[in-house]
Amino acid sequence: MTSTVTTIDQVGSYVGQSVTIQGWLYNKRSSGKIHFLQVRDGTGLIQCVAAKNDVSEETFALCAKLAQESSVYIQGIVRQDNRAQSGFEITVEHVTLVGDSSDYPITLKEHGVDFLLDHRHLWIRTPRQRAILKIRAEVLRAMSNYLDGHGFTRVDPPVLTPSSPEGTTELFQTQYFDEEAYLTQSGQMYAEAAAMALGKVYSMGPVFRAEKSKTRRHLIEFWMIEPEMAFVEHPENLRVQEEFVSHVVQHVLTYCTAELQTLGRDVSKLANVKPPFPRLTYDEAIEWLQKIGHEIAWGDDFGAPHETALAEQYDRPVFIERYPTQIKAFYMQPDPNRPEVVLCDDLLAPEGYGEIIGGSQRIHDFGLLQQRIETHQLPKEAYDWYLDLRKYGSVPHSGFGIGLERTVAWICGLEHVREAAPFPRLLYRLYP
Repeated sequence: MTSTVTTIDQVGSYVGQSVTIQGWLYNKRSSGKIHFLQVRDGTGLIQCVAAKNDVSEETFALCAKLAQESSVYIQGIVRQDNRAQSGFEITVEHVTLVGDSSDYPITLKEHGVDFLLDHRHLWIRTPRQRAILKIRAEVLRAMSNYLDGHGFTRVDPPVLTPSSPEGTTELFQTQYFDEEAYLTQSGQMYAEAAAMALGKVYSMGPVFRAEKSKTRRHLIEFWMIEPEMAFVEHPENLRVQEEFVSHVVQHVLTYCTAELQTLGRDVSKLANVKPPFPRLTYDEAIEWLQKIGHEIAWGDDFGAPHETALAEQYDRPVFIERYPTQIKAFYMQPDPNRPEVVLCDDLLAPEGYGEIIGGSQRIHDFGLLQQRIETHQLPKEAYDWYLDLRKYGSVPHSGFGIGLERTVAWICGLEHVREAAPFPRLLYRLYP
């Protein structure tokens, strides 16, 4: 009988026909004269039933000794089975061993986090980790689709930079021949330059923060998606952000049903993520936090407990806007009616996941930006090119940055952001 090579997610098209699956043995159990093989291939998981009376002695014996994560070719007939999670199973005709896997370290039992992170290269094979990585890929796809479909052009900024957009000391320094250079914290400034050429742009790639933070929200290396828009002011910036986030969440709900189910995610909490998002000023947020007993004063930045308390009031992300100038980055545009605050926002995700977006209108006046660079005691020569953007046809412009891993952690309902990265870089972890 002719056998068609296919993937597990496509077997439903071949009911009653012989197919060949190329994959790995995830689990196995035997019941007398039957072996039940759970096989995965990256697209899904399916049970393959090898009965002694239906296969050769060699095939049945091979099934008996197959080890976890052995790679195999499974040939068999696709059967509909409503009891199976996928709705199908395979009646085995023949099994070919491709690569043996003895003493596989991640057995189907509980393991400690450090052990799993030491074996992250193998941990990602498990159904839960596969589901997270598939959702991460769909989040990136949704982000690109929204931006590409709304007139944005992707522009990739450099990873090595002479300066920091945040003007902080939390930078990874490296030697660039005879100069000092830094791993980028953000592609924002380069995206601003590109916006003056292309109108609406976005960057998408890794950034690095040398923060000695050891929390469930922080990674040392993570991905940022950073749109920048010429001729766009603060209110329009907020509208784009809420449309963008809603589009991403609804895309995942549509295309990642099985993965969300694998994770046990309560999707009802995601279904409400639609515009408009609630908005609080920093003043209102401080007043409310003080009212419920938090010790925080005007001019203080929010910590995780404050962000969690604020977000818990709502069933969707909430904007906190117009923070004090003194606690925000030097390039943010002051409110013309109240210069002690800036036209900025943080978007807080529900369920305690904290800030997923930071955005603002950027200063477009040359003199004011120059003054801010001096006030923050930043090296002017490193920012001369950035100042040029305000000398030659400057316009009001705005943008934002969204952290990929933190967004994925929220959508997936993860306890720690480390699972949202294929190979997370943490404070004390650079391996594997």
